[in-house]
Order: sequence, then structure tokens, then C-alpha cells
Amino acid sequence: MKIYTKSGDAGETGLFGGGRVAKDDVRVDAYGEVDELNATIGLVRSFEGPTDVDALLHRLQDQLFTVGAVLATPEGTKASAHIPELKAEWAEDMERAIDGFEAELPPMTHFILPGGTQAASALHLARTVCRRAERRTVPLLREGKIPKAVVVYLNRLSDLLFVLARVVNHRASVEDVKWIPAKPSK
Repeated sequence: MKIYTKSGDAGETGLFGGGRVAKDDVRVDAYGEVDELNATIGLVRSFEGPTDVDALLHRLQDQLFTVGAVLATPEGTKASAHIPELKAEWAEDMERAIDGFEAELPPMTHFILPGGTQAASALHLARTVCRRAERRTVPLLREGKIPKAVVVYLNRLSDLLFVLARVVNHRASVEDVKWIPAKPSK
């Protein structure tokens, strides 16, 4: 299979299951953001953090391919019957993971600044990419073009990525940097 087809040279792309749309279509933008998120998680994994976190991130990358497939496939098309199902329990699994990881952490008393180790910093970046992907999916949800499970999944994932950033720093003995707002000038 060739990587280039030249079929997108006029600014259009094909959806899974047929049909062509502009490359700046909201659906294409949404699955492009999910692709960027997946690549960012790949970057996180390159920093070789804790093995349990890496295994979880690998599973999330697999799931994000399903999320992308759901976004790239209009509901009701023949192709939609052939893509993997985005399972509601994935969000529940993330909630359990969040609860488990939070049990390791000191309680948060302030907003924290993104940073710390390279892996934690990249996790914070992944969290912001995830939030952007979530924002891009909301119009599709509002128009009834995607299942609610997509938005729920991305919302929960951004929370998990935040907690993972804290966990990676904590396990590396790097403290959260609290945001202390500047006093208003008079």
C-alpha cells in the first residue's frame, strides 16, 4: 500500500466507508486532533517512565485508534458496522485507574504548573491536546454525528493524563509546583 495517493491534493479527503469531505471539515479536524493526541502519548512513552504507566499508555493508544475510527466513519454507513466498538467501560476503567493512582499522591491544595520530569511534562502536553480533541468533538456530538461515548472517553482521558503526570513526578521524587497567583497591583 502506497503512503501517498494524491487523492487529497485538492484539499479533500475520504472518510472511512466512502464519501469525501474538505480537509478542514469538523470531522476531519476531530480525528486529526485524536491522531495528534496519540502521537503525543507516543512521545510520552519514549521517556521510559514507570512500566505500569507505560502499559496503560500503550492500551490508551490502541483505544485512541478506535476513537479515531469512530470519528472517521459516519454513523449509519456500511463501514460503521466494521469498526471496533468504543466501549463505555473504557471510561470506567480510567476512573478506576485515576482513583488508584490518586491514592499514591498527596492531596492537591493548589492549582499546579505543568512541568517536572520530561515524561510528566509531556503528559501535561498530552492532556492539553486531549482537551482540544474533546472540544473538536463537541460540535459533532451536538449535531448527532457521533456517539456521546467519544466525548465521555476524551473527557475522562484528560483527567487521567493529569493524574499520570502527577504520579510520574511523584515517583521520581519531583514535587508539584504550586501556582501562587501574584498579588494584584494597586
